[in-house]
Amino acid sequence: MEQKNAPIYEALEKHRLDRIVHFDVPGHKGGRGNKELTEFLGEKCLKVDVNSMKPVDNLNHPVSVIKEAQELAAEAFGAKSCFFIVSGTTAAVQAMVMSACKAGDKIIMPRNVHKSAINALVICGAIPVYINPGINKRLGIALGMSISDIEKAIEENPDAKAILVNNPTYYGICSNLKKIVEIAHKHNMLVLVDEAHGTHFYFGENMPVSAMKAGADMAAVSMHKTGGSLTQSSILLCGENINNDYVRQIIGLTQTTSASYLLLASLDLARKNLSLNGAEIFRRTVELSQYARNEINSLGGYYAFSTEIIDNDAVYDFDITKLSINTRDIGLAGVEVYDILRDDYGIQVEFGDLGNILAIISAGDRGKEIERLISALYEIKRLYSKDPTGMYDLNYIDPDVVYAPQQAFYSSKKPVFIKDSAGMISGEFVMTYPPGIPILAPGERITEEIINYIAYAKEKGSLLMGTQDMNVEKIYVLEE
Repeated sequence: MEQKNAPIYEALEKHRLDRIVHFDVPGHKGGRGNKELTEFLGEKCLKVDVNSMKPVDNLNHPVSVIKEAQELAAEAFGAKSCFFIVSGTTAAVQAMVMSACKAGDKIIMPRNVHKSAINALVICGAIPVYINPGINKRLGIALGMSISDIEKAIEENPDAKAILVNNPTYYGICSNLKKIVEIAHKHNMLVLVDEAHGTHFYFGENMPVSAMKAGADMAAVSMHKTGGSLTQSSILLCGENINNDYVRQIIGLTQTTSASYLLLASLDLARKNLSLNGAEIFRRTVELSQYARNEINSLGGYYAFSTEIIDNDAVYDFDITKLSINTRDIGLAGVEVYDILRDDYGIQVEFGDLGNILAIISAGDRGKEIERLISALYEIKRLYSKDPTGMYDLNYIDPDVVYAPQQAFYSSKKPVFIKDSAGMISGEFVMTYPPGIPILAPGERITEEIINYIAYAKEKGSLLMGTQDMNVEKIYVLEE
């Protein structure tokens, strides 16, 4: 097999042309059982939405075309092995944590992790040793982990099993991954990398170092984010220190036994495309992103930040494909700009927080769409800008961790109004989504600062979630 091959796609095409009579699931029978769905998605799509069978292999025990496709992906990404994930990078992150840790084991991680990582702690019972990330007060964002903080955490917790690293963060911030790997391995700890936003690091030129290149042990990569596969498809990469068969068992604890072949084929074809054309794809992406950044900064009032924020510590490197734009100087929260762009200008960006928006740029974008975004931002500034006095400064609050997430989540709890919860211990998550980084996680003490942050985020229009109460007015706290 060569990188020009796509084993899953090729097997599905053969299967489609063989005109097999199906007395298995799915029940739509190639689309004939649901005319409206077939008209919406297309007959070809429905005909390759099949169940696991010998000609197309089985994701839970791959021995033929899926095995070959995963081996090609491992080769393309420079990994020892690769697992296809059809439950999103959430499942890949959880598989990493659960492969490295069991109940009671410690894992060092930044507190600004995606909720999937803390969910993994709730499931497996591992104990987090949080490192508070650096903070850029001008931008109001959490940064990466400093080496000195990591060394201190290891010194105080030499029995930790692993270190989890965000590389990059949602905003494009990268930590010193090579150095982290060097330190961790010296202390017999695994390095797990949430590389959800870093697919392009493996194929683009002059990019921050990828997890596998840095010598990390495992990396969860969202192929659908910047790699071109279908939403919900991801890969889990493993290095030399990992028992692949054990990881496969861990993945099997939570991943579906009815894997979507549409997602699998998209991973196969995306890998092929990146392997053959990735350098050009991401060269074009950088070109578009840099142009947009320069034009937006020339508008005044906005700050599309880039490599100038590198400090060789909490910001060791920066992903220039990320078009992160600070909106604070025009007196609008990022989420307010996010809403105006969508509702008034028909432009959907990735997310808006209390001080920034993030526009995901790819080679699939066109110059005229970039110009439309720039023009809309100019108009928003002209029409809506106001005095920024009184705006919230930060998107991150240092947590006061009282209990481990699993212990808190499964403790006896009672509901109280969030506004009355100061001093109590949260038994739930509270987060804005996206980006899905918890404001509160189970086991953390609720403070007046957090209560005010939640109220401000709600006032500005952020989508809050995580509590049983869908209106996020009440929160379950631990009964004392």
